[in-house]
Amino acid sequence: MNYKDTYLIWSQDPYFDEQTRLELEKISGDEKEIEDRFYKDLEFGTGGLRGVLGAGTNRMNIYTVAKASAGLAKYIVSNGEEAMKRGVAICYDSRHYSPEFAQIAASTFAAYGVKAYLSDELRPVPMCSYSVRYFGAFAGVMITASHNPPKYNGYKVYGEDGGQVTNEAASAILSNMDEFSDVRTIKKTDFNEAVASGLIQRFGPEVDVAYQDMLTELIIDKEAIRRQGDMSIVYTPLHGSGNKPVRRILKKAGFNNVYVVPQQELPDGAFPTVKSPNPEDPAALTMGIELAKKVNASLVFGTDPDSDRLGIAARKEENGEVVYKCFTGNQVGLMLLDYILDSKKRLGTLEDNSFACTTIVSTKLCASVCREYGVELQETLTGFKYIGERIKFDDEFGDKHFQFGFEESYGYLSGTSVRDKDAVVAAMLVCGMAAQSFDMGETLFDRLERIYKKHGYGFEQAVSFTLEGKEGIEKIVSAMDSMRTDLENCKSSSDAQALIGGPSVVAVRDYSKSVRYDFSGDEVKTSELTLPKSNVLLYELGGDKGLDWACARPSGTEPKLKIYFGIYDSTEDGAKSRLEEVKEQMSAFVEARLK
Repeated sequence: MNYKDTYLIWSQDPYFDEQTRLELEKISGDEKEIEDRFYKDLEFGTGGLRGVLGAGTNRMNIYTVAKASAGLAKYIVSNGEEAMKRGVAICYDSRHYSPEFAQIAASTFAAYGVKAYLSDELRPVPMCSYSVRYFGAFAGVMITASHNPPKYNGYKVYGEDGGQVTNEAASAILSNMDEFSDVRTIKKTDFNEAVASGLIQRFGPEVDVAYQDMLTELIIDKEAIRRQGDMSIVYTPLHGSGNKPVRRILKKAGFNNVYVVPQQELPDGAFPTVKSPNPEDPAALTMGIELAKKVNASLVFGTDPDSDRLGIAARKEENGEVVYKCFTGNQVGLMLLDYILDSKKRLGTLEDNSFACTTIVSTKLCASVCREYGVELQETLTGFKYIGERIKFDDEFGDKHFQFGFEESYGYLSGTSVRDKDAVVAAMLVCGMAAQSFDMGETLFDRLERIYKKHGYGFEQAVSFTLEGKEGIEKIVSAMDSMRTDLENCKSSSDAQALIGGPSVVAVRDYSKSVRYDFSGDEVKTSELTLPKSNVLLYELGGDKGLDWACARPSGTEPKLKIYFGIYDSTEDGAKSRLEEVKEQMSAFVEARLK
């Protein structure tokens, strides 16, 4: 069946609700829009679905949510009656239609005889991960599109360990979904009847209490917090799901002077006060900083709609004026890593055989920090699911002790009861770190500078090329293919030096082929990469400390081709100047292949 036939069914069959049919009637003469909505099914990736809201097979709506839920339900059924009884824990954030999608998911699971634990109000990603483990559920579903613009929503799937679903399980779920090419064949049941029968069970405060008690055990240096508990803090939930859990744990930890940005406190899927509800963007903290100036706050932070990412800014005196400056995700991750390991070392609570995790596109200074404290550093592919896997294999089932994990995109995790990014625990840790710094007579900027002086200066940035729609996806695929062709044509070190058109390329890691190409000698040498296969090209660029790099990879959650850079030097000026050069050269190299 071609996309035109599918469009006609969706726009005319009474199976589909009136709102869907009316929406599709409005685009009846727009061939390009019809094709984009129906030329394919919304892709179920390794973590689930994410897409633009609207009617169509390539959009997020009640029918695509039901289809994903039916595919997951059949996967659970195939694992036996016990898996069906253990069921699925479901949470949702503040995005448009998130409550409705959560209810559709629960009803679909019930239709296939699978138990569903449904949150009674919006709750963040980390609480979804936690609730899977709390209930001993077989799987979890989080309705969210994280920090994407308001027109998006998504469907994120978790395994029984509370980590994002494995590649193998995702493949099985996708195979099941393929059986429902006609969404009209999906089983349905009445929501209220499923609640009455016990197949759908609402949950609420009991999980909040358990989650907070778990977080309380992760508080570090309680004495510093006790002495600095009146420090002034500004927090913005950015209209998302972090408001209640973040405020609860800060109060429990002993922070008594927390101001919440009133215009951004309540849930609102339109995110009306920000261009993007993404704390990676300093502009998202504008209102928080304005309030901080009024109340003379020391620290400002914000969480994204599903509260798995956290961005911070801190007060600083500059040229006789008080200003607030933002930290990057890498800087916060580096500081938190040092704070946790140093504090535990001094308190005598840092276990032997400890490890920390970060990703291949995060700051390379972590290795030096971990060496200082005798802690193993593990690098994973981009995506917190891989950090969650390391916790499962090496801590839960192994003899190692997880201390901290982070990725450059403002995601952090401490503890093992959650297996995804957790901005709630990160908020508590950042405030605790600030309290310790103030107790020592230093600012967070002083703390970061102290780390740089000890381990070297490092600066990282990322550039994204956004290409939406079918044509955009095709351009991204073509650009990555073109870069691989360029790599295959490198037959010597001199070829590699000219590859990007600027910095010398020492080696290239092609994670899709699990091969590292070494150009440091007269002949090109290859070796095997041990991380899972992924559509990633990482260019090793040498530099002052031999750590410089650039990386290209398509986003797994947005229509973007992302380019990352990391430059390291014994001086701040040296690192910053080379970063700008590499960023300009690498961006031009990639952009030329997107045309």
